[in-house]
Amino acid sequence: MKVLTVVTHPREDSLTFKVADHFVKGLRDAGHETEVLDLYQSGFNPVLWEEDEPEWSAEHQTYSAEVEMEMERMKRHDALAFVFPLWWWSMPAMLKGYIDRVWNWGFAYGPGKLDHEKVLWLSLAGAPIERFEKRQYDEMMSRYFNVGLANYCGIQHSQFELLYETISVQPGYMEAWLTRAYNLGLHYAN
Repeated sequence: MKVLTVVTHPREDSLTFKVADHFVKGLRDAGHETEVLDLYQSGFNPVLWEEDEPEWSAEHQTYSAEVEMEMERMKRHDALAFVFPLWWWSMPAMLKGYIDRVWNWGFAYGPGKLDHEKVLWLSLAGAPIERFEKRQYDEMMSRYFNVGLANYCGIQHSQFELLYETISVQPGYMEAWLTRAYNLGLHYAN
């Protein structure tokens, strides 16, 4: 399987990138191919301007060269994975801009849908699990990523994973997160 792995964090030496590296190693050890797209280092512009706003009355959509290039990149892959820190119970603005611009009308929803086999949303949260369960934030986010984004855009197999307490690292936590990321890659097709 060919998996596009999109990593979103401003620091290449971050825990997000360490987790992404272990996930990618798991993918490769399982025999999958992957391309890693670092949204920050790629220079991707997350701001949706007029040229990427859908022309609702047109039968065929044309988008900016940057967005068309990213759409073509996605088409070359069978599945997707996103690795990112959880900010304000959601994804960073850079990744939201990628979704806004690339998962656009006519390509990802509306008359056209994504035909990827699977998507994994692997997010790192600073807070402990209790803070998420207290107000059901974990359920809300799972529904948002798995149903509101993936299912709405045609991807039937979506998995949202949170790694908790990633700011105040306790003994053994780092190994557990990296092992979890590796295993998510190793068993990605399951």
